[in-house]
Amino acid sequence: MKLATLKTAARDGELIVVSKDNQRAIRANHVAPSLREAIESWSAAKPQLEKLYAQLNSGKADNSFVLKVDQLHSPLPRSFQWADGSSFIHHIKLVRMARNAPLPETLETVPLMYQGGSDSFLTPLEDIPQVDFNHGTDFEGEVAVITDDVPMGVTPEKALQHIILFMIVNDVSLRGLIPEELAQGFGFFQSKPSSAFAPFAVTEDELSGAWLNGRVHLPLKVEYNGEFFGNADAGAMHFHFGQLIAHAARTRPLAAGTIIGSGTVSNEDQTRGSSCLAEKRMLEKIHEGVIKTPFMKAGDTIKIEMHDQEGHNIFGTIFQKVAKSSPPD
Repeated sequence: MKLATLKTAARDGELIVVSKDNQRAIRANHVAPSLREAIESWSAAKPQLEKLYAQLNSGKADNSFVLKVDQLHSPLPRSFQWADGSSFIHHIKLVRMARNAPLPETLETVPLMYQGGSDSFLTPLEDIPQVDFNHGTDFEGEVAVITDDVPMGVTPEKALQHIILFMIVNDVSLRGLIPEELAQGFGFFQSKPSSAFAPFAVTEDELSGAWLNGRVHLPLKVEYNGEFFGNADAGAMHFHFGQLIAHAARTRPLAAGTIIGSGTVSNEDQTRGSSCLAEKRMLEKIHEGVIKTPFMKAGDTIKIEMHDQEGHNIFGTIFQKVAKSSPPD
């Protein structure tokens, strides 16, 4: 099943069900006004939404309409919680090297995680605002999951049972601000602006068997300025999603609608490319002795997708352009 959110005057938009081929949709506000509210009553909402999905795909849905992606929010325009892990060891090693930071002693035993801003997500096609060209704007391609209510102290194995939807995300980072923020000893804040999610949140069955051992075993396709940048296998996570959720829920319950990110998808096989500029820059320094690739500037574009084994675009497309942002009057 594929779900999305139409832009409306309401902050949470309007819930719609999307056809498997991403071409048509049907309103589902009689089930729940928004995806957030559907998630909060998932046991009741899910079978009704599945029925709409079956009708839509069979051509029997009344009042279906042609889908226009530019009318969509990220699936959740906002969330009560967005916690992003860092599950790809290769990525951690490269970005730590880039800022001359030591690797954590618990690198392979305790997940890294930060709590991102979730009050306002960018839409899948929205410009990435660049306030200052010295901030080092970067994209980060990731996989994410949405949970139902998760109890405090849940085990990694049971945590997997609380995943209800899957998404992909561009976790925008301002690399130039990260070192000074971390040096203060209190974590990311200004260096992690609003993220953008691909337009469709999907249930496990849309992954066509690629969901195994708490990981999505499919390549994340990244194009930068219209050219290949990476197709790293998202199944190479060191920590699986159950471990990430359990880590987040160690000392607190997680409310329905919590989003957990995988961290930047990264593989040791350099022929797979990268999912962020920071990795490419560090690899240039290692192999060529000099960094050649600049961070994003106004006009640069980033495209992120994930296709199943048959080539279907599962989540739809993130396509964003960097744009100079002026301060408000």
